[in-house]
Amino acid sequence: MTGHSLRVRAIAFALGAGALVFILALVATGAGITPDGAGRALIAATICGAMCWAFAEHTLAGTAAALDTAIQRLRQAADGDLTAPVPEQIDRAVPGLAQTMRELFDQVGSNLNSAERLALFDAVTGLPNRLHFRRTCDRLLETLSDDGSSALFFIDLDRFKLVNDTLGHASGDILLSMVAQRLRDVAGRFAGMADDGSAAHPLIGRLAGDEFTLFFPVVSDAADALRIGHGIHAELIQPFDVEGQDVRIGASVGVALRPRHGQMLAELMRAADMAMYRAKGDGRSRVALYTDEMALAAETRMQLERDLRDAVEHDAFSLYFQPQIAAKDGRVVGAEALLRWRHADGVRLPTEFIACAEETGLIVKIGNRVVDEVAETIARWARIGIEQRMAVNISPRQIDHATFFRRLRSALRAAGAPAGLLELEISETLAMTCSDDVISAIRALREDGATVAIDDFGTGYSNLARLRELPVDRVKLDTSIVEHVAVRTEARAIAQAVIGLIHGLGCTAVAEGIEDEAQRDVLRVIGCEVLQGYAIAPPMDEVTFMRWVAAQPSIRMPRPALRA
Repeated sequence: MTGHSLRVRAIAFALGAGALVFILALVATGAGITPDGAGRALIAATICGAMCWAFAEHTLAGTAAALDTAIQRLRQAADGDLTAPVPEQIDRAVPGLAQTMRELFDQVGSNLNSAERLALFDAVTGLPNRLHFRRTCDRLLETLSDDGSSALFFIDLDRFKLVNDTLGHASGDILLSMVAQRLRDVAGRFAGMADDGSAAHPLIGRLAGDEFTLFFPVVSDAADALRIGHGIHAELIQPFDVEGQDVRIGASVGVALRPRHGQMLAELMRAADMAMYRAKGDGRSRVALYTDEMALAAETRMQLERDLRDAVEHDAFSLYFQPQIAAKDGRVVGAEALLRWRHADGVRLPTEFIACAEETGLIVKIGNRVVDEVAETIARWARIGIEQRMAVNISPRQIDHATFFRRLRSALRAAGAPAGLLELEISETLAMTCSDDVISAIRALREDGATVAIDDFGTGYSNLARLRELPVDRVKLDTSIVEHVAVRTEARAIAQAVIGLIHGLGCTAVAEGIEDEAQRDVLRVIGCEVLQGYAIAPPMDEVTFMRWVAAQPSIRMPRPALRA
């Protein structure tokens, strides 16, 4: 309410009071409305009105001043000042307003504190979140001397997902809070002293999921940093008691040093992250210090990914074919289709890029292109009278999705390719774990005439009961079983036993990785029906493969004009 409006109200109050006194004076004197009586009543009314106006003006002026002060204080609160006291002037003039303002400031302050905590701290562990950690660490780095040494630790918990999957996310959150407390303990135990004698407190943060980070502003050298890293690792490999369950996880720890590996936090984070991945790659539950070799490996990996994306975009992949022959008479009974990358530096094998393709998800696009190429090739072979099967490897990323097999089935039908010329090769491990939906999709292809082979048999864990349930026609011995079969008695015994097991399942035994004639002869004698390897022929492009097959004395092949 403005001072002007209050002044108007004071005048109105005074006039009203004066009018009331004027009427009462006339009534009280009984003089009636005569000039003399009216004059005396008017004098009384005027004196009363003046006194009332003075009183109201004084009171309302004080209230107006208090309200103006309240408005100014509220503006200060809007600018962020919630701690200054409410002025006494407001308390004296409008005590109810003063109390309301105090309650409002307390509530807003509490809400802001809660919002700030949610924005800056992790709700599960109470540690600074990624944003808060980075901001605090950046500010701290600006205060450190250039010749001092610091260490950043990047920590990734091992087997944490297993805890979530088996015990539930609530137990996982309890475990994370316990990890945070152990990291606090480590930080307190290893906290050093700055040159000026003040405590150099480490910073701890939870970046995301099961990733944590520690920054020690002061370390003596790399050996000191590694000592801390091993202390972190030793603390986290100890069992956790999670709601009565004995839980063991461990951690992979990457270490980066300032200034050796960077001055800025972004540089240190990148280096510590690389070191952590090296620790995981070396077997997990380890501590690794960043090296320049890691940077080179990371750059090589990034270049591979860039080249691979470019290859997918420009369809720089093609199929090579390695013959499979009958051990009994040397007849060509099929060929394994092998993926090759036509790189600028030469043809690259799948071992050089499949892992990267699977990690980046590019394997899906590559696999879809291979599906189309396989369907087109089988259709082309069928048109010229070729009856040999084409075996195609299925990647782990693809076997988890029944849609891949349904797409393959659709591609064969669209191309007019007989499914009887297709063989799917699935690794032993994947065959044991693939879903019922995938098995159903594979069975549908098999009903169309396709055959199914278990690849790399003998290296994984096989549940024989499940193996009998799978729609399998052929089983391929792993190369580790074939490798010493011609020179070691125990290797031959193992190979013969595995072949007997395969036959017992009603399947054909196939040996790959045949490197010499001796292996070929031994495997034929002990009952292996199909052979594949460099001792037979290397993988070839389609034109070369067709010429090779046509030249074999045990088979007569048409000599079609094939595209290069």
